[in-house]
Amino acid sequence: MTKRYAARRPRGRTRGRRVPVAPGLALLLGSVLLVGCAPAQATPEQRSTTALSPASDGLSSLVAGFAPEGCTDASLPVTVEEERLTAVLPDAVDPSQSADRTFARAMVEGAGFGEFTPSFAGEVCAQGSLAEVKTVVERRGTLLWQDAVARAQSTEGVTGDLPASDDRPLYWTRLEAMSVLHQWSPDFTLSTKERVSLLDAFDRAARGMRDVDLPAGDQVTRVLVSGFDPFTLDGGATGSAPGTVGNQIRHGNPSGAIALAIDGTTTTDADGTTVRYEAYTLPVNYPEFERGYLEGTVGPLMKPGDGRLDASITISQAGGSQFALEQWNGRYHGDVAGNDKFAPCRPAGLTGAPQLAKDNPGCNTQVTGRWGGGDTVTDPPQWTASTLPIEQMIAARTGSDVSRPPGDTWEDESVAFGVLWNTNYTYFPNCDSDEVKDTSQRDDTYPPALEPTSPPQDSCARSGGGGTYLSNESAYRNTLLRDRAGLGIPAGHIHTPDMQHFETEFEVTDATFEAWRDAIVAQARELIAVVGTHS
Repeated sequence: MTKRYAARRPRGRTRGRRVPVAPGLALLLGSVLLVGCAPAQATPEQRSTTALSPASDGLSSLVAGFAPEGCTDASLPVTVEEERLTAVLPDAVDPSQSADRTFARAMVEGAGFGEFTPSFAGEVCAQGSLAEVKTVVERRGTLLWQDAVARAQSTEGVTGDLPASDDRPLYWTRLEAMSVLHQWSPDFTLSTKERVSLLDAFDRAARGMRDVDLPAGDQVTRVLVSGFDPFTLDGGATGSAPGTVGNQIRHGNPSGAIALAIDGTTTTDADGTTVRYEAYTLPVNYPEFERGYLEGTVGPLMKPGDGRLDASITISQAGGSQFALEQWNGRYHGDVAGNDKFAPCRPAGLTGAPQLAKDNPGCNTQVTGRWGGGDTVTDPPQWTASTLPIEQMIAARTGSDVSRPPGDTWEDESVAFGVLWNTNYTYFPNCDSDEVKDTSQRDDTYPPALEPTSPPQDSCARSGGGGTYLSNESAYRNTLLRDRAGLGIPAGHIHTPDMQHFETEFEVTDATFEAWRDAIVAQARELIAVVGTHS
């Protein structure tokens, strides 16, 4: 793969000038960030704002090392996610010692992306205006995405010692670049709002959101697929080395690996129709969803025209050894914190009862006005439904040609993983009461013995089949766009098996972890192809 990165890595000191932080971007205290405290409801500004806090000396030193001398300011705040760039695992051989580099650098350098951030910082720091730097961040973000896709799809070997299929390097490289943008101190005045616009522009570009290229015409079926970042990165087994972190920092996300593997690829159906797949990844944070990341990517592709989408699929990781095809998506969300440790809805465990959906925007998904808005208990609606070709996806017996990874527990050993139709959901029968009812009707066989019942018409959602986290939210927002556009296309959510299986305690990767990722990606591609054929 041809590198687009200059090999320059100048080092220097940070400026001492202190820049005020806008109140909406200051560290969010209370339950909205520190989930263990007695909570207060998140404000609209907090729900849509990525929280910042003072950078550690360690992170500021890393950022200064990436950038030309005098280009960064250590007093400028950063995100919770970016602070994880300093995390170091115990040494894999001797856990009483620290690894020789941060986990992030092991990921970035392991993919051959080691010079991206220094090169990015050098180019950003050379710009003299907001317009110039915005052009740079959008271009470099898109190139980073394209390089990650090219690496994932390479059949001729890759740079670095990590496998081509590893989704994690893109995440950690993107975080490095965003930490530079957060602490960049240009020679011209840069407002908080302008800095946020640059961060969003780079972030969306580096997620593939600016790279969707679906050809028009009747002889092409257009399928869009989303994946997610790694998550649950805190905690896990620890060694005795001081200053090291738990081994969950190693987590990846198979849905992100699927997105990289399928982006820009095509298949040909029996009738000669070409199916084109494009992909992007989503953050595991609520504020970016509130700002319209998903709608801004998917919405324009659902507008009238000969390039309109024929199918839109959201994918995320769940658990077990099966894929779950989620039928019902609930509007309720936000009682589990994202990668930024922010949860907009007070968890039931802190209040003694679940927060109601009614008149509660922190717990009810909010949609920007551009994509239909709505500010009542029924607008947007409490429920949306999948229109994926469930019967065909199950009947296809995907995974029959995929090797089962070590520890796979699916009982039918003729396939890698099972494929189930999940019709469960939980609801408030009365939107004014905290009484909750569970509808547990998932059947491991298809068709089910009993036809599943849909959520009651006047109920309020407590959780969709995919829960209340961002997987359910991506499914809800995607299918709501479909409904508001008046489309009958397949749209819905696929939950993958759990990928986090390691045979070693502190190695950054190992054969078992890689086998699970590769098997999940392979069977997911077959499931997505079934959707393409039936779109």
